[in-house]
Amino acid sequence: MEIRPRVTEAGPRDVALHAPFCDYVSHVFTRADFRRWTTWGEWNDDYRAFVVVEDGRVVANASVTRMRLLLEGREVSGFQLGAVGCLPSVRGRGLARTVMDAALAYCGDAPVLLFANPSVRAFYPRFGFRPRGQTLFAASHVAEPSGPAAPLLDVSLAEVRAGLARLADEGVPVTERFGARGHARIASWYAANGFSRPLRQLRDDAWVFAEVEGDTLYVDDLFAREPFDLRAELPRLIDRPIASIQFGFTPERWWPGAEPVGEEADADLFVRGAGWPEGADRFPVMART
Repeated sequence: MEIRPRVTEAGPRDVALHAPFCDYVSHVFTRADFRRWTTWGEWNDDYRAFVVVEDGRVVANASVTRMRLLLEGREVSGFQLGAVGCLPSVRGRGLARTVMDAALAYCGDAPVLLFANPSVRAFYPRFGFRPRGQTLFAASHVAEPSGPAAPLLDVSLAEVRAGLARLADEGVPVTERFGARGHARIASWYAANGFSRPLRQLRDDAWVFAEVEGDTLYVDDLFAREPFDLRAELPRLIDRPIASIQFGFTPERWWPGAEPVGEEADADLFVRGAGWPEGADRFPVMART
């Protein structure tokens, strides 16, 4: 009889596993790191790692993030998987399947999503996942800088992260089509790794991850206590003239005239369960694990 390896569940208080987990991530996902994010204290009970440990090393993992999903205006409890895989030296032993089974057992019947790189497209349908397209949204808009520039916020500061968490928990979701609420700790992971665009403060209760590249303003995410006129505030977000805007989410609330301009190609979305919306949308890039 086959003996399956033991899977250990690691949370924020399992500090003896944090360093081995971080080592695993840096070996399997060479551009990703959890060390700074963990040092910041951002690992909370919403993030669980299901790991196989051998000789003190994490050799396989499937992480689960508890999510407050927005699906066509309904808030739904769900999960998102991330950092799924195993060390190259132990591949072929079925360890990735073992940790996936443990993670999905934890999720139960709740909806689950994950983003995967194209090299593992064939893996996730074995667990009941199906692929789902993601649409890019953009709008033509000519604007020039004016007024006081929106100041930069330093996400390495605990008080900034606390403010971001409050806005994420209590503010309006960036989209109700297919989005999330309360994902500040996912956004802070991007900042900790240097992957995020700058965080700018338009007002006390409206913070935006945004940056100009070429003549396009990229608005990746927006945390606000209540809706406001983004068009009127744009001149404070730009440092040179722009001709267009691209959004990291479905912008039906913030820019109703935005148009689909293609399909996202660098990350494949998979979903499991029922109740996912139909039609063109984009899950917020700063809410992806």
